[in-house]
This record gives sequence, structure tokens and C-alpha cells, in this order.
Amino acid sequence: MFNYIIRRIIYSGLVIMGVLLLTFVLFRLAAGDPAAAVLGKNPSPREVEDLRQELGADRPLVFGYWRQSEVFTSASFAEKRLMPGMEVSGNPVFENGFMRLDSGIIGLKRNFPSDKLEVQGKIVFRGEFAVNGRTFNAADWREIEFPVAASQEKVLIAAGKVPLEVKEVEFYRRQASPLDSQLAAALGEICSFRSEFPYVSFFNFGKTLMTREPIREILWRGVGPSMALMLPIFFGELLLGIILALISTAFKGMLFDRMIVLFSIAGMSISYLVFIIFGQWYLGYYFNLFPVWGWGEFRHLALPVIIGILSGLGGGVRFYRTVFVNELNKEYLRTAAAKGCSPAVIYGRHLLRNASIPIITRASAALPFLFTGSLLLEAFFGIPGLGYAGIDALNNSDLQLLKALVLISALLFVVINLMTDIAYAWADPRIRLKS
Repeated sequence: MFNYIIRRIIYSGLVIMGVLLLTFVLFRLAAGDPAAAVLGKNPSPREVEDLRQELGADRPLVFGYWRQSEVFTSASFAEKRLMPGMEVSGNPVFENGFMRLDSGIIGLKRNFPSDKLEVQGKIVFRGEFAVNGRTFNAADWREIEFPVAASQEKVLIAAGKVPLEVKEVEFYRRQASPLDSQLAAALGEICSFRSEFPYVSFFNFGKTLMTREPIREILWRGVGPSMALMLPIFFGELLLGIILALISTAFKGMLFDRMIVLFSIAGMSISYLVFIIFGQWYLGYYFNLFPVWGWGEFRHLALPVIIGILSGLGGGVRFYRTVFVNELNKEYLRTAAAKGCSPAVIYGRHLLRNASIPIITRASAALPFLFTGSLLLEAFFGIPGLGYAGIDALNNSDLQLLKALVLISALLFVVINLMTDIAYAWADPRIRLKS
């Protein structure tokens, strides 16, 4: 048993690392620059610089010595305008994605603080230009690096004899450690070490992009309402589903069994939204039995709990009944009946115990939602749980909060799968012998 648990813990640790890497790729690479999403069009370079430093988006992705600073991209050139912080003497001509300058000087104001760190620039260009006493030329589009003095507040790029065409200009600052990367910061959001007690800090996701509120406070504040909603739904659906499935199995083939199967299939066929709208309209508005919005009293949870149990009960009963019916012809049940065991002992003890593996499997799939809540129920009933926070983050394009919720959900699934594997070994000793 001990070796089995150790193997499962090691396996779960590898899965968690894979989840972290996948989440990092999705939210760092696929989502693009978060500063552009938050600040919108035409932000000042200083605003972009400050936000990218705060979010760690200026660091190298995995490994490197250079931190990215301002980026003067071709997006503004395509709109036939200069980016804030860019000055041009001469007559620039804007083409599709680049700027052409026959003669004159491009001035790029640095918005990061002057210090003793090494600085370098990178430009995508075609033609000829001079910067800091050096001349560069290229007949076709080319990306080159050029040195920048640490104390230089403005970088001047002079067009040469051949007209200069520019697509993009970037600046980089050298950092002391190549390990100070976006990947290391993503790992530090899960677990980081400090010089003060308690020396280890978990789940430091920073602040939301919109409200600038610490994300950890939002998570702690939302867990309580989500669990207050989902715990009654989880246990209510589980217990009622097992009880109805056992009764249906005991009366297999009779009218009562057929009625339970019929209602189960009907419940599985009805959309979750139909349960919510029907419950709010008839039980809330028409009969005025429950409030349909708000949080703070038990009566605010009554209707969403009823809807949550009823919407999942049909699938649960159908699943558990199938499991129990498959066990009916097993020899251990015939032996228990031959020994004179009562139906309550046969179904409630022997049958239920031997069908525990699929029951544990189905129940474990719902456990993460005890913490992360239900998106639809919390959104429709105004319950300030993590599901409601997820809807707000999605509507506001708050990538920091969305990333935290996705990562917490993924970690919960991994941890609960580990607990499920251990529960398998406890319920059926044969499992650890085969693993």
C-alpha cells in the first residue's frame, strides 16, 4: 500500500509540472502581450513599460540575460501614425506595416530608468542608417542589434544615403541572472520562498489587471460561497442518486423501476439552463417561494441547491443503476441470499461495497467544483464565488485572474485524482497488486 501511494504521488507531481508548463504556454505565448490588452490603443511607452515590468512580461521566456523594454511595432505604422515616444525629423511615409524615411532622424525616447546595466537595441529594417557612430545597411529586410549607452535617454537613428525603411524597434536591458525568466516567475506563483516567516508562500498570482486587487484575496473570498453552494449539491446528488438507484435495482423490471429510468433519462435530456430558468420563473417569480438573486442568508442558497441537485440527479441515477444491475448476477450476491441475508444487507452492504469503484470515480470528477464553484449557478443567482469571479474575469479580459482560476482548477483535478487512486486501493485491495 505504501509503495502504491508513493508511486502515485510521484506520478501526480509529474502531471502537475506538465499542467504548469501547458498553462504557461497558453497564457504567456498564445495570449500575447498583456500590457496591450489592458492599456488599449495608443498608451504611452512609460505606461507599457511599467505594466510589463509589474507583470514580468519583459523577462526572457525560459532563459536569458536580456529583458525586453519598449517595442515600437509595425502596428502603428500600418495605421499611418507614430507610436508615443517616437519623434521623426523629415517627411516619413507610412506603408503597409513599415515607415520609410528618405532623409532625417528618428528619435526614440527611452522610458526605462537610466542605470549602469548594459542596454542594446534591435531593429528590423531595410536600407541604411547610422546610430551611435555606427552605420548599417541591408538590401532586404534584416534584423540587427546595436549598442546603446546606459545613460542615453534618447536614441537617434539617422537615415543614410539609401532611404531607410523600419518595421520594428526594440530595446533590451541586461539582467544579472539568466534564470530570472517568465517561466521561473510562473513557478514562483505556485510556491516561492521568503526570508521571513513562514518562509514559504503559495499562490502568489499578483494583482488583477483591471481592479489591481490582489488575486489571492479574491480566491480566498470566493472559496466560501462556492463551497456553501456546491457541498449540499454534491452530497445531495450523491446520496439521492445512490438511494434511488438501489431502490430501482431492487425492483428491477417492475413499474417503479421503469418510472425511475424514465425520469432519469428525461432529466439527462433537459438542458441545465432550462432548470435554472424554470426554477427562477416559477419558484422564484411566480410562486415567490425563493429569492432569485443575492447572497448572505440560507434562503439565497435554497433554490440554486435544489436546481443543482435536480439537474444532475438523472445522470447520477442512470449511472449508478447501470453499475448495480451489472453486479446483480455475481456469485457473491447469490451466496448472500442463500445464507438468508436480508435485502437491506444484500443491497446496502454487499452490492454497494463491491460497486464502490465506479461510484468513487464519478464522485471524484465532481469534487474540484466544490472549490471552483458553478459558473452558471453563481452567475444567474449572483453568488460571489469563484465561478462568478471567472465570469467577470472573462468579460473583462483579465488574464491574470483567469490564469489563476485555470491553474487552481487544474491542480485540484490532479490532487483529487491522487486521492481517488488512494481511495481505490482502500476500497479494493486487488488494485494495488495490479498497479
